[in-house]
Amino acid sequence: MSSPISRRHFLKTSFFAAGTAIAGTSTAKAASTFDADKEPLVTLIDISRCIGCEECVYACQDANAHKFADPKKPFPKMYPDRVPVEDWSDRRNVTDRLTPYNWLYIQYASATTKEGEKITLTIPRRCMHCQNPPCVKLCPWGAAKQEKNGLSRIDSQICLGGSKCKKACPWDIPQRQTGTGLYLDLLPAFAGNGVMYKCDRCYQKIEKGEQPACIEACPEDVQTIGKRSDIIKKAKDLAKEMDGYIYGLDENGGTNTIYVSPVPFDQLVYDTGEGKPHMHPVEDTMAAGSNLAIAMVIAPIAGAAAAVGKYYRQMKEEA
Repeated sequence: MSSPISRRHFLKTSFFAAGTAIAGTSTAKAASTFDADKEPLVTLIDISRCIGCEECVYACQDANAHKFADPKKPFPKMYPDRVPVEDWSDRRNVTDRLTPYNWLYIQYASATTKEGEKITLTIPRRCMHCQNPPCVKLCPWGAAKQEKNGLSRIDSQICLGGSKCKKACPWDIPQRQTGTGLYLDLLPAFAGNGVMYKCDRCYQKIEKGEQPACIEACPEDVQTIGKRSDIIKKAKDLAKEMDGYIYGLDENGGTNTIYVSPVPFDQLVYDTGEGKPHMHPVEDTMAAGSNLAIAMVIAPIAGAAAAVGKYYRQMKEEA
């Protein structure tokens, strides 16, 4: 029968892994970002075509169900208790906002056309997958990463749920589920209180040459994914054709999710709040000197933390 890993043994042996990680941080970081000689993948979302059927929502849930948390209860008490318990495990059927179990939802927005017609638009909302993602650059544990194709994801195996990614995100996209993840094995009373979750663009399907589940399921061809130069051209052509507007081209320094709308985005009226992101203009978060400085300090620490987390996970699997 396999024996459990003691925390003391893990912390002792992890110093070697951490030291190795610091030495190889630049290599690890380079491997986690897309090749500058290759174009990132970008998704174009034509909200004039969306009918709000939610086929994309349920396809996303089905495709990613194996990644969802199965938290342990009762949850450990946190000291201090400033980190709130966030438990969605009994509300997995919620689809009108982002949750740890719902990475894509349909946002309803009302607007008035140039001709004075009142219309309702339905908008698929999820992670924007920024070109220079603050969630990745400012994660102190190295759990958030950017793939070679430019899309970002959170490694739930090593995430401690500290929610720095959510605070850094201009749209507050990542959502936390308490009672799951590495913090339970390490410092259940003092660590981040769970794992952060968000759209990972079905990276495993993309790696196999398949399309994300939401795109496959859409009956109206609302979304198109492809190389950045092709998608940007397509977005501009579409906006010109419908005399419309583009969101995501410049927001937060540019994102890998581009929306095209028949009405200005600042004229859309919709609910915002927890789990319901806005569509306001966003300055480039990582252009700020303070964030750049923090990112430079965090990078080697994050690389070491990620290596320690992966080392622990490997030890646990082998024990």
